[in-house]
Amino acid sequence: MPAIDIDEGLTPDQIQLRKEAHRFAAEVMRPAASELDDRPPDEVIATESRLWDVFRQAYAAGYHLRGFPADLGGAAMSPGDSWVVGEEFGWGNAGLSISLGVTSMPFRFAAMTGHPDLMRDVVMPYVEDTEGKYVGCWCATEPDHGSDLILFSGDNTRPDIHFDCGARRDGDDWVINGQKSAWVSNGTIATHALAFLSVDPSAGMAGTGVAIVPLNLPGITRGKPLNKLGQRALNQGEIFFDNVRIPRHYMLAEPGVMSGGTDNILAGANAGMSTTFCGVARAAFEEALFYAQQRVQGGVPIAEHQLVQRRLFDMFSKLEAARSLSKLANRRLTSGQPTLHYSIAAKVFCTQTAFDIADDAVQLFGGIGLAKGTPAEMLFRDARASLIEDGSNDVLALLGFRSLRAAATPDAVPNATPTA
Repeated sequence: MPAIDIDEGLTPDQIQLRKEAHRFAAEVMRPAASELDDRPPDEVIATESRLWDVFRQAYAAGYHLRGFPADLGGAAMSPGDSWVVGEEFGWGNAGLSISLGVTSMPFRFAAMTGHPDLMRDVVMPYVEDTEGKYVGCWCATEPDHGSDLILFSGDNTRPDIHFDCGARRDGDDWVINGQKSAWVSNGTIATHALAFLSVDPSAGMAGTGVAIVPLNLPGITRGKPLNKLGQRALNQGEIFFDNVRIPRHYMLAEPGVMSGGTDNILAGANAGMSTTFCGVARAAFEEALFYAQQRVQGGVPIAEHQLVQRRLFDMFSKLEAARSLSKLANRRLTSGQPTLHYSIAAKVFCTQTAFDIADDAVQLFGGIGLAKGTPAEMLFRDARASLIEDGSNDVLALLGFRSLRAAATPDAVPNATPTA
């Protein structure tokens, strides 16, 4: 029996789904990530890069359609199904998992509108893509605005807080000007963006609109791909907009629509992050457990030493706690119950757990754990980024508490005594 019962609670179909995703993660993602980790960022995205082999094989297998309904060629996955695939992809490599996860966002949101021109020109080419030709990104973060989206979404009381990258109406077009920062995942390789734009600055963050933007339009330029500590297979970079014109129907949501919509996006993104980094935590634990049974010190494998045994058991306990919370958060996405604070709790806890377990793995590896090319060293760097990306954990916790407090009315808390 394996140390971790990763099939516990899964249906037979989900067990088969996990095996297929695990094979892809082991045979496609891990070798590519290991090769790309040492490459300069411009080589990671070069035409001949192994990155594109990952995209081609992922699209050919239909993984780019995980969030799509069956009538558009998707697998109509339940939250549990998505969790299974997400953990295996995180186990394969965090950076590639995030890259493949974010790529569908512009196309999924365009599909929700049902607009016939968008379906014909944007959505269906992506759905029918089996070669990785269409790649999406989510443009929210800016040089001066990241946490603002999290803490002030839908707020019209602070007109001084709004995105600097904005769009204005000009006849039947929207005209976009401004910059999105270097942390846009897939930013320098994407063909389409889901862009958060200030449409009515006087309304603060409540004046935000969301548009799909083809990134081959006149006036769009990109920065250099970001050179990062970890997740080096994940392309990230700036996008600049200079009088970029899009048709009116490319604005998917105008101000007044996005307050609740942003919460839903954050809930889904944070639940997804928790899943990916459960996979990272599992990978780090497995590496440490295997190494501890091979590495000899004091005449015996180090797994025979009590301090090592205690550390490994603590790692196991944290891992299973994280996996349980992540499963719960993902189940609640379609439950109709308040979900944002569960998703944020899962993201904060699971990413911290991944970092702690990767840190413990490095410690158990000893000096070799600091050497480039060892799995523990790369997992440690990859996990560190997760405490910041998709919202820093400190800021997310503040929003999580607001969501928790809003849900915890006296009627909702057993035996709660209202105060005067």
